[in-house]
Amino acid sequence: MCIFCKIINGEIPSQTILEDENFLAFNDINPSKKVHILVIPKEHYDSFDVIPPKIMASMTEFIQKLVSKVGIKNSGYRLITNIGVDGGQEVKHLHFHVLGGEKVGKMVS
Repeated sequence: MCIFCKIINGEIPSQTILEDENFLAFNDINPSKKVHILVIPKEHYDSFDVIPPKIMASMTEFIQKLVSKVGIKNSGYRLITNIGVDGGQEVKHLHFHVLGGEKVGKMVS
């Protein structure tokens, strides 16, 4: 069982920010910005490549609620997911990093 499934099952504690029947948002234990929240589906999907589009649509709505709740919707934020080894994915459970609360910086193109 992956670390995020253990968090969902309550085996590992987390600082929950927002939760519903399908998704969980919690503070990253190693934040890189003032706001650094991880958003995960409660059902295990290895990555963005395999999540059904209907579930991703619901996840979009959940993330939009989250950024409003934490007060970064108007100031802006970065939303990141890593896919596969070359994409930097460390945990094989789809998750999005929501970064904000301060200037995030430029992406290298």
